[in-house]
Amino acid sequence: MAFKSFRLANDQPVNIYKRRTNRSLRLSVTADGAIRVSIPLWASYASGLAFAQSRQTWITDQLQPATVLVSGQAIGKAHHLRIYPSSGATKVRSRVLGTEVVVSHPAALAAASPAVQQSAEAACVRALRREAETLLPQRLASLAEKHGFSYQSVAIKRLKSRWGSCDQHTNIILNLFLMQLPWECIDYVLLHELTHTRVLHHGPGFWGAMAQVLPTVPRLRQAMRGYRPVLGGHVPEPVA
Repeated sequence: MAFKSFRLANDQPVNIYKRRTNRSLRLSVTADGAIRVSIPLWASYASGLAFAQSRQTWITDQLQPATVLVSGQAIGKAHHLRIYPSSGATKVRSRVLGTEVVVSHPAALAAASPAVQQSAEAACVRALRREAETLLPQRLASLAEKHGFSYQSVAIKRLKSRWGSCDQHTNIILNLFLMQLPWECIDYVLLHELTHTRVLHHGPGFWGAMAQVLPTVPRLRQAMRGYRPVLGGHVPEPVA
């Protein structure tokens, strides 16, 4: 995939990619803070850079610290977060109890303090991993059987910027943060990786093969651009 690296007016690096399948300019900020613009083959790199410059405020917003985790927040498909001050507590404690992610903290600490938030995030990730390891392999196997796919193995990991991957030996890796997505988006990712067991690239042949098993690919592909693998939530991306 052709790309060039540039710097915005405030010296932030940005990579601009030319994609055969693009019909418009798209801007994204990955979970690790990388700024990317994808443009059609016919568009100039200068137009991509100008697009990123015009969305500087949006970029800055995405690079802000993650949204604070709050008590009552849904975590995955089956858990809810509960954060509360505990009288007499001297340190932050977290645990996953049934369908609750429970975080207790000294009364002198605010729920939004770094110590409480770090503990809450770690516990939420544990809950998501449990859900993902229980539900995703089952769902993958079901979809593979339904559509005639086969694969070597499946593993659940915490990935920074990708929802999943499939190597040339058909070993599939799925991101535990998939549990934060709607089920139709989860199925999109699972079928995406299953399609890679037959077609490794992302050319027209791949998207044609995927459309055969999932006719709603264009709509779901667009919807996926609004999500990032974090505990935050839905992050719409600007389109030109």
